[in-house]
Amino acid sequence: MSTSSHSYPMSSGEDQHSYIHNSSYQKAGINGVEERIKQAILEKLDLQLNSSISNFTIADFGCSIGPNTFHAVQSIIDTVKFQHLKQNNETNIVPLEFQVFFNDQSNNDFNKLFKTRPLSSECQYFLAGVPGSFYGRVLPRNSIHIGHTSYTNHWLSKVPEHVCNRESPAWNKNYIQCNNLIEEVTKAYKVQFIKDMEVFLEARAEELVHGGLMIVIGQCLPDGVPLYETWQGHVVETIGDCLMDMAKTGITSEEKIELFSFPVYFPQFSELKRTIEENGSFMIEMIETISHPFENMRLTNEFITSMFRAFLTTMIEQHFGNGVVDELFNRLAQKLSKHPIDFEMWKTQVVYYVVLKRK
Repeated sequence: MSTSSHSYPMSSGEDQHSYIHNSSYQKAGINGVEERIKQAILEKLDLQLNSSISNFTIADFGCSIGPNTFHAVQSIIDTVKFQHLKQNNETNIVPLEFQVFFNDQSNNDFNKLFKTRPLSSECQYFLAGVPGSFYGRVLPRNSIHIGHTSYTNHWLSKVPEHVCNRESPAWNKNYIQCNNLIEEVTKAYKVQFIKDMEVFLEARAEELVHGGLMIVIGQCLPDGVPLYETWQGHVVETIGDCLMDMAKTGITSEEKIELFSFPVYFPQFSELKRTIEENGSFMIEMIETISHPFENMRLTNEFITSMFRAFLTTMIEQHFGNGVVDELFNRLAQKLSKHPIDFEMWKTQVVYYVVLKRK
């Protein structure tokens, strides 16, 4: 089973607007749970790692273009190596060889990804790019020992049906995201999220070996907190306001805005947990949340503008055409400058981390 997916890769290249230079927020979230993930691997990995096993396979789903994917993979490799040595005290132990699959959509810039691979990791594992949507299988059955994904599952396979249809009760009007203000819109996004998570988990369950681990890291909403009450939601609403301002000057049109909505859904934590539990493909070894490490930092307007530009540019260009992005994010920067975000007033999302074991 798979869904029809739309592909919106992060901004490529090496300029100031690329994802490579604007993914420190995501990396900080990954770093914030790294030690807990390492401990989970040491405690939960039960693959009989002995001298008869010489190959260990890892996959990072939704790898983008780095550098976060390399950091996550290296952390997993270091932890598995440590456990392997701990469980096998023989002096003639055969070292593990690691195969790592980096998966993302077919229009992800894999050339850029591999060019940015750290030199220190070049002799530590064999690597391969695997193009294709992770909303469906991308690797052979029973081939992966540890799967990993971070900051990916809020990206849906597609915008839910009817949210861009003026005649539908689920019409999102001029909003460009699921901000939890319109109940029918939220329901439509929630249904799509559950469908996508089911497909994602079932595909990973087929790809992982029995006893293999699947690590999932991302952002969600605390229970009882709608997206429109968070500063992240506020930023996207401000981007929507900028688009409406541009429509008034003829740069775009209200009709185009009405037909545009991000394929992004941030579930509340209990909703995420329930979706994983009801799938039943895995045993849940760990599912927790932490505050984002940047929560107590006053992020600058420049940092916020650059971060959102890095992961929204492709989507905006595909819908509104070339030449819109610079104008849009210049306007966003101006609005944030005139009306800085009061982080004490707005609520924040939380980082979740999940460790699942293949049944």
